[in-house]
Amino acid sequence: MPRHTLSRRLFLGTATAALTALPLRGFAQELSPAQTPGVEASPEQIAKAVAELDAIVADVMTRSKIPGLAVAAVHRGETVYSKGFGVRRLDGPETITPDTVFQLASLSKPVGATVVASQVSKGVVGWDSRMRELLPWFELSDPDRTEKLTIGDLYSHRSGLPDHAGDDLEDLGYDRKEILQRLKLLPLAPFRISYAYTNFGLTAAAEAVAEAAGTDWSSLSEEALYRPLGMTSTSSRFADYIAASNRAIPHSRDGDGFAPLYQRKPDAQSPAGGVSSTANDLAIWLKMLLADGAHAGTPLIAPEALLPAISPQSFSDRPHSPDARSGFYGYGFNVGTDPSGRVRIGHSGAFLLGAGTCFAMIPSLGLGIVVLTNAAPVGAAEAITASFTDLAQLGHITRDWYGGYSSRFEGFYTKRGSTVGQDRPADAGPTPPQDLLTGTYSNPYFGKVEIKADGDKLVLMAGPKQIPFPLKPWSGPVMVFDFVTENAPDGSRSTLVFGDVSSGPAKSLEIELFSETGPALFERV
Repeated sequence: MPRHTLSRRLFLGTATAALTALPLRGFAQELSPAQTPGVEASPEQIAKAVAELDAIVADVMTRSKIPGLAVAAVHRGETVYSKGFGVRRLDGPETITPDTVFQLASLSKPVGATVVASQVSKGVVGWDSRMRELLPWFELSDPDRTEKLTIGDLYSHRSGLPDHAGDDLEDLGYDRKEILQRLKLLPLAPFRISYAYTNFGLTAAAEAVAEAAGTDWSSLSEEALYRPLGMTSTSSRFADYIAASNRAIPHSRDGDGFAPLYQRKPDAQSPAGGVSSTANDLAIWLKMLLADGAHAGTPLIAPEALLPAISPQSFSDRPHSPDARSGFYGYGFNVGTDPSGRVRIGHSGAFLLGAGTCFAMIPSLGLGIVVLTNAAPVGAAEAITASFTDLAQLGHITRDWYGGYSSRFEGFYTKRGSTVGQDRPADAGPTPPQDLLTGTYSNPYFGKVEIKADGDKLVLMAGPKQIPFPLKPWSGPVMVFDFVTENAPDGSRSTLVFGDVSSGPAKSLEIELFSETGPALFERV
């Protein structure tokens, strides 16, 4: 939307003397007209929206078939809704309550950004603190950018790292530090004008903050945020989630329904996706955010430390037409403007292995909602959130939010691999002899893989934990293997192509699964 400002010439011609006597920030605030929303939202209208939540949830659960969820809503410093629905595990009797512990997935990012804001408030770091000074071992492929990179650059996804950089290494079992050290091997997009969502870029920034605070990230989160707020069921450690007696079990997509097939362990990227919490705990967090960093009337985080996090810092979604609204990212928060004219702040979280979460808040109304589900993302959490904020601001639901979101989320379930849905070629050539293929191969980024013989079959062993991927012949030097990870749904299939064996053992191989950031060529060692 356009910005309306005073004429630069008029301002400089008449107000230069005044600038020497007035603080610029205060002066600008006096010049700015009062903020006025496009539509009014009365307390009665918001109360009616809260009263409709049961029906909204029931409709979305019926249509989506998700096993369970929890919802909390806050308004003007009070928790006005808190309820659980469905079951913790599809084949079990335990029901979900507002105190059931869920994995938050990427809703961990705004929670973690609040931890960083607490350290900015204390003067431990600033959003513009340089990574090089806090975490000297962390590097990018460009030395100049390494020197200039700040905490804020990484928390706003504008470092230039590729989209989801490092997630592929996490899938292979690498730990946090090993992943962060290998990010320097990746190509970079332009600095501070590119947006690419990176779990491990943000995690690097969180590591730097923890280092400056003299502790580890999980402990810092507990000491700086969870404990002071009384969020007793919230943790940044996977072990605490697993130990919780009232825990929601993740459910992956299984046909047109869900099943408890996998368990996501996100410790490597804990600041970005490893928080576990409850609807009731997150209601406390929302109230603190809406109170400019105060809890129960006592300041916890300075407003000037929190405001940059919930203000636009980078374009996350550039407009595709003149009448489209832009999407922005702050430091760990999505920031935008609703059709009502009100600022909306929020974030979603998604684990393909079994979590879909969402929160939204409208600061001008003192209103917030959080939805946690124990199912792979299908748009259920987002649909409930959007329907509620529509009702609260406009008095009616503007569209079929679940229908819209669910169709968009279908893209998550596209099976990866160029041979998916194909049968082995009828004229397939013979696989080369095993002794020409077995051995160890290495790639600077992915590390070593081994091709081992298992009887008359071959197995790819990858990652520090030597994850086995049984290979199946496809045609000549091309083999295939099935895989499922957090970043690839069940039914995905990768090719593995051996190099020339006409004059002896293969000197290289290339793995399609690993090729999203460039050719994944492994050379024999």
